[in-house]
Parts: sequence; structure tokens; C-alpha cells
Amino acid sequence: MGAARTVKLWDSTRDRLVASDPGFVRLKLGLSAVLGIVLSVLALLPLHQPLTVMLVGAIAAMMAAFTVGDATPKKQAVTLLLALLVGAVALTVASLGTAAPPLDSILFVLLIFVAVYAQRFGSRGIALGSVGFFLFFFAMFLQTHLRQVPSLLLALTVGIAASALVRFVLLRRRPDAEFLRVRRAFRARLGAVVRAAEAYLAGGGTDRARKQLRTANSRLHECVLLIEDTAPDVIGEQDVDLLRRRAIEVELAVQWLAITTQRTVTEDLAPSTRDKLIASLQRFHTLIERDPRDLPLISETGEFSKMLVEGSRIDEHPEPGDELRRAIAELALADVKAQRVAEHDKSTEDSAPEEPEKKPAFTYDNQTRSAIQAVVGGGLAVVGGALVSQQRWYWAVLTVFVVFIGSSTAGATFVKGARRLGGTLIGIVGGVVLATLVTGSTGATLALILVCVFGMVYMSRVSQVIMAFFVTAMLGLLYSLLGTFSLEVLWIRLAETAVGAAAGILAAVVIVPVRTRSVMLDDTAAVLDQLRDFLDQAVKLLSGSENVNIIELSRDLDRAVDKVRATIEPLTHPINFSSARRDYGWHVLTTLETIAFRARHVAARSQPGLLADEDRFLLFAGRIDGNVGVLLDAVHETAHGKLILDDGTPVSDTITDPQARSVLSSLGQLDNALIALGRAFDVKAIARSGS
Repeated sequence: MGAARTVKLWDSTRDRLVASDPGFVRLKLGLSAVLGIVLSVLALLPLHQPLTVMLVGAIAAMMAAFTVGDATPKKQAVTLLLALLVGAVALTVASLGTAAPPLDSILFVLLIFVAVYAQRFGSRGIALGSVGFFLFFFAMFLQTHLRQVPSLLLALTVGIAASALVRFVLLRRRPDAEFLRVRRAFRARLGAVVRAAEAYLAGGGTDRARKQLRTANSRLHECVLLIEDTAPDVIGEQDVDLLRRRAIEVELAVQWLAITTQRTVTEDLAPSTRDKLIASLQRFHTLIERDPRDLPLISETGEFSKMLVEGSRIDEHPEPGDELRRAIAELALADVKAQRVAEHDKSTEDSAPEEPEKKPAFTYDNQTRSAIQAVVGGGLAVVGGALVSQQRWYWAVLTVFVVFIGSSTAGATFVKGARRLGGTLIGIVGGVVLATLVTGSTGATLALILVCVFGMVYMSRVSQVIMAFFVTAMLGLLYSLLGTFSLEVLWIRLAETAVGAAAGILAAVVIVPVRTRSVMLDDTAAVLDQLRDFLDQAVKLLSGSENVNIIELSRDLDRAVDKVRATIEPLTHPINFSSARRDYGWHVLTTLETIAFRARHVAARSQPGLLADEDRFLLFAGRIDGNVGVLLDAVHETAHGKLILDDGTPVSDTITDPQARSVLSSLGQLDNALIALGRAFDVKAIARSGS
């Protein structure tokens, strides 16, 4: 019994790990950083370099692993070489500034502008800006001198080389294995949705179970997008579109299962019927726990056939729960079809990556505005930080840089600043505890530093609070290693973080501020533009005038909505005390998510000429397109038109094809979401007769 319980616990833990990190992308990133640090330290040990120099090599290895994320190995190699040059300049200039204060503070603030402005150049710009900034910062932290520059450059070269060795040799990317890991993550996340549906049904539909079901659906959506991004590397280009279609079908089937489960809970079910439905979900969950490579065999099992029979039963007297049984069967079929496409006809040929949109080197836009705000915030941080501590003012400047990286609005800067401060406060407690536990043990201190590095890198894309905790705890251990640890130092760190957060927020609010609502309107307009393109191509496909691919367009719409989700977070975050603003943000986000969901449904079910014989279809689609145009005018504040309501007349009373009816139904639901979105922008809706 104990062994069985241990195996079950291990399997559950593994599934949670796989589901939380599809493809083990973050795990690999964390291991790369730790392994790069270990290799750089081992390479520098025989040279008998001082501790500060060895730390520079370790930091270089960590930053190279953490920041360099170009699409291809060739581009990664170029970025690493550029990082070596940028890092050399940063270390040299920082050492020069340390020798001639206040030159160091002036150079550091100017470097903020360069690092934040570099975001406009995409992944490489972010990597080089971050490497330059953090190496400058750590040079001040370690109090380097000009006479150490040759040794520092040697350590930098060793650190970059160690990171390259890990990246291109020891932990080289293997697309086929990565794709299999992502598919396993898909199994885990699909299983999480089924478990959540099972818990929702068994518990009678509690609020907590509803939230878990929604969260599981959202995480599955993320995993589907990751599968689509990884697919071109491991299957033939001719099969990518088919896989995307199958993946969308699975996602739609999952969402339908969730909706049906919530409906079923409201039905008056006999206890025996409810137990049978729960048992059906449990059987399905048992099947999807298998390795993805076993799925062709799963489809031949008696359990799989039983699910299909239960879900396809046609009876003049339907029984309670039939809708849920049908949803389970549809999901089972969609899942097997998708996994078969992923399993067969694999290829190692890489697809040609799309060329990123080129931006001018110098122009005034959001990146330039953020860079100007960051410089002002950095200047305020220098002044405020010096009042707290003449020796450690640079902590405040670091906080300014962190809160401005990836933030495009004053609200986003405020949220990041609050998270940074909260994580630092918690990290002080952790740093004190860890430093106390390992006092006098260099080996244990180094081991815990590596643990903190791994935690920082692993959680960087998940939680700013947890990341800040690991950073602060690591710094406490570094102070212990350098022999300068004290509780006072950590409290100064907290005070400097608070000063930096306040300086950054003040600069974002006062200096050419960018309001969250303004950026939200721009991002919403981008969603509506994507929707208009999608509808235009969908009409061509459904009417039979052109055979076009609308799967990718639906995904472009998804990504546009994801951008709105990130932009609107300051409105929906609990830190926003205005319930009216939170409700407004949730309304906009929910309607846009509904639009994207219905577009995915249309993309998955559409076939060339499916509605070619329906004369009124073009009028129906034209009215929806007109509503999109009215909303675009309202968002841009160029006109105030009125949305046209559907008059309730179907496109055709004679449509019998269930697929055609399904597509029309989704278009109608999409139109309803547009009407709901109009309420957020004070756009009224009138009946057709009133136009």
C-alpha cells in the first residue's frame, strides 16, 4: 500500500511539474544558468583569481543563459559575441566610474536609457541591454578597480564561453525531444481540465471549483500555443496546418466539456446518474495519462470504444447527462486525431523563421518614452538612494531599471514596483535565515547561492515576487560569502528598493505618462483589426471564392488578445482599489476572450464553400464586419456610430448540415460579444429596422 501511494504521489508530482513547465523550457533555462556558473568557477579556480573576479565570471555565465533567447543557434552565437563586447565595455566603464565618483552614478543613469531603449530591437536588444546594465551594476556591487580590468575581462570571457558550452554542447536543444515533452505537458494539462470538471461535477459547482476549471482551461490554451510554436521544427511543413487545426479542435472540445459540465450541474440528476458521469470522466482521465506515443493503441481499447458509444447514442427520449457524455466523446476523438498527427510523419527539417518587423534605429515611440522616464527615475533614485546609503545607492537604480523593463504604462510600472518591493521584503527574511544557517561554511553558502540562482531564473517568467525573493536571498548569501553580511545591509536593500520603486512610479506618472487605458485602447484596436482580417478571409473561405488558411489568422487574434490581457492587468489587479475600474477591465477582457474563442471555433469548423449556397450569408457577415468598423471608430474616438443588432432571422431556414449550423452559431455568438464590447465604449446598439 505504501509503495503504491509513493508511486501515485510521484506520478502526481511529475504531472504537475510537466504541466507547469511545458517542454521543461524554464527548467532547462535554470539548469543552464547553474551549470554555466559551475563551469566558469571551475575554469577560473586554477588561475587563483580573487573571489570578486570569479563572481564576475559567474554573473556573466548566468546573464548569458538568462537573457539570450534568439530563435536559432546561429543568432544566439552572434548575440553571445556581442554580449562579450558589451560586457567588456560595461565592466571597464564601471571600474573607471568607481575610481572617479560621481561619474559612476552619471554613467549608470545614462546606461538605463540605453538598456531600456534597446527593447525596441527585440530579443537581442533586450539581452544586450540587460547584460550591459547588470554587469555594470555588479561591478559597483563588488567595488572593482581599474587595475582589475584585465582579470575582469578574462572572467567575462570565461563566463560567456561556459554559457556557450552549455548552450551548444551540454544542453543543446533537441527539437524532437522537446516536442515530445510539450506533448506530455499537454497530456498533463488536459488531465487537469478533466480532473477540474470531475471535481466541479462531484462538488455541485462551487465557486472554487469553477475557478479551478477556468484556470485549467487557460493553462491548456497556453500549452496549445506552445505546441503550435514548436511543431514546425519536428514535423513536416505540410503537416503543420493540419496539426494546428487538430489542436484548435481539441481546445474547443475542452472548452465545450467545461461549459457542458457547468450546465449538467444545474440539471436535476439522480445520484446514480451523477456517479456514472463522474466515472466516465475518471475513465477518460485514466486513458489520457498514458504516454503520447501509446495513443494509437489507446484508441483501440474497449474503454475508448465505450466512451464513443455512450456519446453517440441517439434516442428519441434523451437521458439526463447525455450532453456531457457527448462532450467527453468529442474530446476523446479530437485528442486522438491531434496526437496521431503529432506522432506520424515526423521530420527534423527546420522551417524558415519569419523575419521580424524591422524598426528604425531612432524614433520617438513607447520605447523612447519609457527610456526617458527611466532616466528621470534613475536620477531620482540616485538622489534618494544616496540619502539612504552613500555606499549602496545603486540598489535604487537597479529597481528603476527592473520596473521599466517590459512595462509600457504607468499602471504596469506601479504593479511591478509593488511586486518588487513585496518580494524583497520576503527575501530579507529568507536571506537572514539562510545566511545564519550556513555561517562559516563556504561550500554550503555556494550551494545555496546556486539554488537561489536556479529559483530566480526558473520563476522569472512566472512571478516577479518570487523572483525578487530569490534575488534578495542570494544577495544576502553573497554578502555572507564576502564577509560583509549584516541585518542592517538587508534593511538598506529594502529601503533602496522602496526608493527605486517610488522613483520609477513617480517618473512614469509625471514624465510624458502613458495611461493604461490609452494603451488598452490601442491594443483593443489591434484586436479589432485582426478580427476584421480574420472575418474577411473566413467569408472568402466559406463562400467558396478563395481557398485560404484562416487557422493562423485565428492564432494572430489570440496573440493580440494576450497582449490586451497583459496591458489591462493594472486595471484588474487586486492592488487597484477602484472596483468600477476592475469591473470595466474584466468586462473588456472577457468579451475579447469570447471573440477569440468564437473565432477559433469558426477556424476549426470552416471548410471551402461550406456556406456557398446561402445567399444571405454575405449580408450576415457584412453586418458583423460593419459592427467591427463601428467599434474601431469608437475606440479611435473618430466617430460615434451605432451597432446593428441581429434581427433574429436565420441565414437560412433550410440548413441541415450540423457543421454549417455550428459555424453560423459561432459567428452569431461572436457578434453578441461585439455588442457587449460596445457597452464598454458607450456605443449603442439598434435593431436593423432602425438603421
